[in-house]
Amino acid sequence: MASLVDRIKAFARSPQGRQARARAQQIARDPRNKAKARSLFAKFRNRRPH
Repeated sequence: MASLVDRIKAFARSPQGRQARARAQQIARDPRNKAKARSLFAKFRNRRPH
């Protein structure tokens, strides 16, 4: 049985994987999504441990 990493690698090399990666890169370039990500990371960064 193929390991999970092997299966992920195989998907990434497939046409569907390439298409998913291209779409993710396009979404990541959107300034609104960048702002959302920055605010989310800032929220976690500013969280104080209990």
